[in-house]
Amino acid sequence: MSSEDLYHARLVRLAREAAGAGTLERPDASATLDSPLCGDEVTVHVKLAEGRVVALAHRVRGCVLCQAAASVIGRAAPGATPGDIRAARARLADMLERGGPAPEGRFADLSAFKPAAAVPSRRGCVLLPFDALEQALARAGA
Repeated sequence: MSSEDLYHARLVRLAREAAGAGTLERPDASATLDSPLCGDEVTVHVKLAEGRVVALAHRVRGCVLCQAAASVIGRAAPGATPGDIRAARARLADMLERGGPAPEGRFADLSAFKPAAAVPSRRGCVLLPFDALEQALARAGA
């Protein structure tokens, strides 16, 4: 697989969009995770109300894959339930690891990561923002 296949225009556009980039004042919870393999680092801040994410912000120091995944989360997570987010992460992992179908609905943009399935060392870069978000949700009691 060439790097052009992995880092295609749609993926680069998602990374540049950086939806949700920044911080939140007084989040309900935050989490920072890093990848010892590639050095990517993601911080996610989240606010919840009535069982849904009402605000989310992230800071990414990492590759285009990690930035693009965080951007998809930044756009798709507000309004979602923690269960919606966990289901999208599970479906994304299945797509990357076993060739399963891409997530649908509010997380449909995650289909842009299908080429990463062919590069096992890059799968963690795509999942890291979700893992940070899941940790923040758990800290918020969700």
